[in-house]
Amino acid sequence: MIEFDQVQKSYEVGGRAIPALKATSMTVAAGEVFGIVGHSGAGKSTLVRLINLLERPTGGRILIDGKNVTDYNAEQLRGFRRKVGMIFQHFNLLSSKTVADNIAFPMKLAGIYSRQQIRDRVDELLARVGLSDHASKYPSQLSGGQKQRVGIARALACRPSILLCDEATSALDPQTTQSVLRLLADINRELGLTIVLITHEMDVVRRVCDRVAVMDAGEVVELGAVSDVFLHPEHPTTRDFVFESENIDRDELQEDLSHAEGRILRLTFRGESTYKPLLGKVARESGVDFSILSGRIDHIKDTPYGQLTLSLVGGDLDIAMAALKAADVHVEVLR
Repeated sequence: MIEFDQVQKSYEVGGRAIPALKATSMTVAAGEVFGIVGHSGAGKSTLVRLINLLERPTGGRILIDGKNVTDYNAEQLRGFRRKVGMIFQHFNLLSSKTVADNIAFPMKLAGIYSRQQIRDRVDELLARVGLSDHASKYPSQLSGGQKQRVGIARALACRPSILLCDEATSALDPQTTQSVLRLLADINRELGLTIVLITHEMDVVRRVCDRVAVMDAGEVVELGAVSDVFLHPEHPTTRDFVFESENIDRDELQEDLSHAEGRILRLTFRGESTYKPLLGKVARESGVDFSILSGRIDHIKDTPYGQLTLSLVGGDLDIAMAALKAADVHVEVLR
């Protein structure tokens, strides 16, 4: 659906070019939820605004559904942008218009819908986002979560094929964030929309995204399936995000590990193996004693996973590690 071919973006500051996005090549598949995570200034907002050409690339090509949109003229660009919805961090609703009028606004601007079509579409979208009783209210009368739901409905008004979410949950409390993420997941599943979601929160990526690109200093430093990137981060920036999301203090972790005896392993379970009583069986077969140093069980999107850090002493460690690997457990030797 989306392809970046050596795309780059620079800004002129004081007579010299400052790179905001270094040459980047990547693809986003049709119907997937693609996350872009990075700290402030990493280049993620620039990257997203290049997709609908709110920012023009300095170099490279952007292909949407196989078509090079960087060559579009003004009329083609207007038609293309109707197929790309956008949700903003601070909602960007028109305060002088009602909820219904905010949702109808892009359809009126398009100039291709009748009044009845607009009314029917607004009613349909209000029902989808759970705000049918709020049509005549103004943004000032809504909570933050309700405002974002209006923003989502407005972004869907012209039936886009791509939905861009620019820090869509950053201004919301944790409970409201989960509600909005569930709504986006439902929209992706039911409508087959391609969603590109940028955030600085790894937990948001873990809950809704299929794949993720991690950005640092204007470049993509790690890209892959969320389960791989989240459970086995390779780049230091990615590891920082994962540790932050799990509230792990690396210095404290190293201090704890220094007191443990024997071999230290990190085990990663995915899917149904997360719930199987495997450790007791391995201990009996190998004669190894183990202590659990840390652990967690959660979900990546709909897939359960577990990670345990263990110290193993005594018995036959080779038999224990072979049994774990045979059970499709990822084994990482920390010491």
